[in-house]
Amino acid sequence: MTKELSNKQNRIKTIIGVAVGVTVMILIQLFVFKTESFDKQMMKAASEINKMCPIMVDKETRLDNAIALPNNVFQYNYTLINIEKDNINISELKEYLKPNILNTIKTNPDLKSFREHKTTMSYNYKDKNNVFLFKLSFTPEQYK
Repeated sequence: MTKELSNKQNRIKTIIGVAVGVTVMILIQLFVFKTESFDKQMMKAASEINKMCPIMVDKETRLDNAIALPNNVFQYNYTLINIEKDNINISELKEYLKPNILNTIKTNPDLKSFREHKTTMSYNYKDKNNVFLFKLSFTPEQYK
């Protein structure tokens, strides 16, 4: 296994770990604020996450913030702090991340509330110069 592939695998494991941790925080918010709409619960959860941001997920990836967007969308915004857009194979990285994140959304019991509320989950990535790289979005139809 090449060092680059090993680094990518470590990065995805860390990203998924952070996503699960964030999800747990959101679920706590759901139970604490039962009477609020799910959109309001997501906004409060994003606010709590953002109090801890920016936070390094691994040596390459920083979670900058989370946003509850209209139409039941929850978005994580990441920066790949050592990468420039021109020096990365974006398609390869997307294709590597997508099935791993999707599997986590489908199978992780901590994400049950998102599945039940048919939340679209988005992961937005930019490079070290704040240049947009790509976005991965997962709709309820994809993770049914």
